[in-house]
Amino acid sequence: MGRHEILPFLHRLQEECGGTIPFERFMQEALYHPDFGYYTANIRDVGTRGDFSTSATLGDELGTAVAAWIENRVREFGWDRGWKRIPVIEVGAGNGSLAKAVLRKLNWKLRWRLDYMIHETSPVLRHRQKNMLRWQGVRWITSPSKALIESKGEALIFSNELVDAFPCRIFEKYRDGWDEIGIRISDNGSLSETRFSPITPFPDLDHFSPLPEGQRVEVHESYRAWLDEWRLFWKKGEILTVDYGDTFENLYSRRASGSIRGYWNHERITGPQIYARFGKQDLTADVNFSDLMKWGKEFGWKTISLATQAAFLDRWLASTSGAVKNSKVTPHRQEVHESFKILEQRPCFEGVP
Repeated sequence: MGRHEILPFLHRLQEECGGTIPFERFMQEALYHPDFGYYTANIRDVGTRGDFSTSATLGDELGTAVAAWIENRVREFGWDRGWKRIPVIEVGAGNGSLAKAVLRKLNWKLRWRLDYMIHETSPVLRHRQKNMLRWQGVRWITSPSKALIESKGEALIFSNELVDAFPCRIFEKYRDGWDEIGIRISDNGSLSETRFSPITPFPDLDHFSPLPEGQRVEVHESYRAWLDEWRLFWKKGEILTVDYGDTFENLYSRRASGSIRGYWNHERITGPQIYARFGKQDLTADVNFSDLMKWGKEFGWKTISLATQAAFLDRWLASTSGAVKNSKVTPHRQEVHESFKILEQRPCFEGVP
């Protein structure tokens, strides 16, 4: 879809939204519109041939550690006894690199019993995953809810750089409160930011009150809504969330403009340029892990740990072969491992540890 088709769409969207497009809606359409969204239609790949890389495309360390985590949790939950299939759900599997590494590093007996499922909304990436994971015993599911119903509410669930791909709302602090950031499209097609009073206030902005006037923050409210769609079907297991970000106390330090940015051809895009190349570049924001832990508590989940990816690797690679433990990690990969966080949570129902 060319510019001559995108502009009329954006004007219609602006009219539908009452004159201002909330940033969250703009990001939703730019990434997931069925005809010209970045993830649905235009993403080329993840890694050197794409617009950005993930830690899973830089090496096998994360996949090896996740495999060790799976083996440990399977024993802890007693799923290693008997003959039933063991449900594992990866959400948003990129180009399949992480799944490939995990499956390759698993104990062969456990791998034989594993029901490895992938939930992927991008048709382009799903195609790449199926090519990379051919003959690996992986199946693709339409929703976590259906998979959890099949498994009677039991599953290990994990994701890598999933939360940051959910559309976020952007708020800016002013003297008497918080405005929301939106976009307006002029007749000539130029896009500009504007502030407006939120139609749906975000109820947790009070804990941002120490931040100075002019500070911007992002809230992945759409991710919470997605969790809410399937959480009641999940009774036993653990969820592992890998992403870049931090707790609230550290996330916005010296970042008055927040963390929203784009990626195109491995170039980091900030400022007004994030509105260019509609549907042709990635849009992303750091994850506020304080929100994720708070939402989990509201759902009845227990936080097991929050650590850097480097600490997670140190913990779980300690049980793997010396060749993996002693493999050389480049400074760039080490920097990635330090900047990412990994959150472990599990549902707390009666009879569940």
